[in-house]
Amino acid sequence: MSEWDNKTILSVENVTKKYKNELACDNVSFTLPAGSVTVLLGPNGAGKSTIMKSIIGFLRYSGEITVEGHPNKSIEAKRVLGYMPEIPSLYPNLTVEEHMEFVARAYRLENYRPFMNELLERFELDDKRYKFGDELSKGMSQKLSLCCALLPQPKLMLMDEPMIGLDPHAIKELKILMGEMKRNGQTLLVSTHIIDSMDRLWDHAVIMQKGKILGNVVREELERQGRTLEEEFFALTEGISESDMYSLTEED
Repeated sequence: MSEWDNKTILSVENVTKKYKNELACDNVSFTLPAGSVTVLLGPNGAGKSTIMKSIIGFLRYSGEITVEGHPNKSIEAKRVLGYMPEIPSLYPNLTVEEHMEFVARAYRLENYRPFMNELLERFELDDKRYKFGDELSKGMSQKLSLCCALLPQPKLMLMDEPMIGLDPHAIKELKILMGEMKRNGQTLLVSTHIIDSMDRLWDHAVIMQKGKILGNVVREELERQGRTLEEEFFALTEGISESDMYSLTEED
């Protein structure tokens, strides 16, 4: 048993967020065990991005969110939090390397250059070091946003739709890196609407729809029942049983 077992790194309790008259998150509660990979799964508009932005501290909400027991907007929490947004937000007048150096200085990182170089090489940005933010394609912007989020090697990493816009090589490297992060004791919360994008990387799945949590799934328990995450997802969100899914597949 590792030092991370049975520890809770993130606690989300009764979080509710409204945009005018629209209830984006309705009394959302869940916890993340340290050293695990949790996938936040749901269709578009389920409230996934809203809860991610609430955790990182971008939104006002009712309820309580703590990171390692500290309020999520505290300095102590921000020191261990990393975030990759769904839509990259880069500085047009900074180069790729300057973006990375900016992050390193903001987090007061030391001896960061070897890991920076490794990230740029893995995600095929090494030859783009001196390109400015406004010169990058959508895919390259996504990869740079990912590298910036990974550079501080946070204990808790939030990724909002990280696979969208990445090429096959970058997706492969990201999945390998996620496995490495988990083995290093880091915790990941990955929001997606693509059920199979996380393959067998996930340990837990929080399934959302219309701002509510419909299920909190443990992979080991699901496998003992002989069920797949896809079956569980459609059973919860659409009321489709395993036999119904089989019938649909046969018709296809």
